[in-house]
Amino acid sequence: MTQSVPLFIDGEFCQSQSNDWIEVTNPATNKPIAQLPCTLDEEMQRAIESAEKAFMSWKHVAVSDRARVMLNYQQLLKEHHDELAEILSQETGKITLDAKGDVWRGIEVVEQAANIASNMMGETVENVATDIDTYSLIQPLGVCCGITPFNFPAMIPLWMFPIAIAAGNTFVLKPSEQVPLTSIRLAELFEQAGAPKGVLQIVHGGKQQVDYLLAHPKIRTVSFVGSVPVAQYIYHTGTSHNKRVQAFAGAKNHMVVMPDANKNQVLTNLVGSSVGAAGQRCMAISVAVFVGSAKEWIADLKTEMAKMKPGAWNDQDAAYGPLISQQAKTRVLNLISEGKAQGAVCELDGSQCEVEGFPDGNWVGPTLFSGVSTEMSIYKQEIFGPVLVCIEVDTLEQAIELINSNPYGNGTSIFTASGAAARKYQHEIQVGQVGVNVPIPVPLPFFSFTGWRGSFYGDLHAYGKQAVRFYTETKTVTARWFDDDIPTGPNLTIHLR
Repeated sequence: MTQSVPLFIDGEFCQSQSNDWIEVTNPATNKPIAQLPCTLDEEMQRAIESAEKAFMSWKHVAVSDRARVMLNYQQLLKEHHDELAEILSQETGKITLDAKGDVWRGIEVVEQAANIASNMMGETVENVATDIDTYSLIQPLGVCCGITPFNFPAMIPLWMFPIAIAAGNTFVLKPSEQVPLTSIRLAELFEQAGAPKGVLQIVHGGKQQVDYLLAHPKIRTVSFVGSVPVAQYIYHTGTSHNKRVQAFAGAKNHMVVMPDANKNQVLTNLVGSSVGAAGQRCMAISVAVFVGSAKEWIADLKTEMAKMKPGAWNDQDAAYGPLISQQAKTRVLNLISEGKAQGAVCELDGSQCEVEGFPDGNWVGPTLFSGVSTEMSIYKQEIFGPVLVCIEVDTLEQAIELINSNPYGNGTSIFTASGAAARKYQHEIQVGQVGVNVPIPVPLPFFSFTGWRGSFYGDLHAYGKQAVRFYTETKTVTARWFDDDIPTGPNLTIHLR
């Protein structure tokens, strides 16, 4: 018998009264592991009302006390790190190493949330005019919400609600309906950390529940990570309801390989960044751009990629796990077929992959294409699977032009021994996150996650200082006091508390 996933409303875990349920499955077996409710409108309303009520007191809590909740929380997350990783593996199919990385990157953001006071400081100028001072205050907005994807069920929720709540807001989280169990455990630990009743709510469901959040007048901000069409919908719908929105969308991340690069480093990093986590991450390298004679390494790349075998979460020899669903697998297999039909050379074909003992899993083996052009669907579309396509160019300038012509701008890397080439690349490339001899340049949380162009809709990015600004508003105060009003004389009494 599968478990029913609870709601978390007003500080309590409770069962939804909905008659509409979604089956949650283990991607390695496609067997059900839980049933998830599509939250009723009245339950959604109750969650938002609870968050609004909690905000009225939480915003007055000293910033140092809010930070201490986050300090407690990060300690609990560390103590339960392996347990969280196992829950995460069961619902995503991620191998243990990937699952632990997912949890740890979330913990790093919580640690940054514990440093919230330094990011809540305003500015002051004394004597902007005669006897007049002006200063700014950073204040929370109110009820915020987050809509998170399946591929990082620990990290991405932890990008959102700890910083928002540490800044003095309250938060409604709607995790992906495919991976709800990790979020429930995150909420349990958050409650144990001393978070007051109502500052975090968790609701479940699909588009109907998302639309409810987007339209509700008490929701002030919307944070989203997911596919391009949905990100566009979230952004346009949310902003049309006068909400502040950050919507992180798709990607087509390129790694440029210069002929002077360290070959072994290139091959190791290119393989790991393309098939790791089954390619289901928005910062995966899905295009290798070989400059000049570097194209001679494609044969060696094929050899190294062929060593990467998928498997179950607890298989110590597995390089990555299954795709999230049968639908996702079908989509990837269709794109592989289209690549072959459109004339790309399939150097390594993982479309017939099988894993012993798991005949019903959503397996796709490592797949490598060469001879790819920019008109092919395997180049134009985000595959979101363990598929790497190779393009050959003659010069660094051609590589830069190629990447800048792509509609996405999430992340990119260059591998080279030339400082001049690296500087030219990082200066001219129109992509938000750039790695130099680093395959996946995801910044640590004291910086912000800064995708550009078609990979992001909004103005302020996730975590770091930009996230604090996203979840807060600035109030500017101009004050004047008159010397004549200073109390004087023997009858002046000073009252000390």
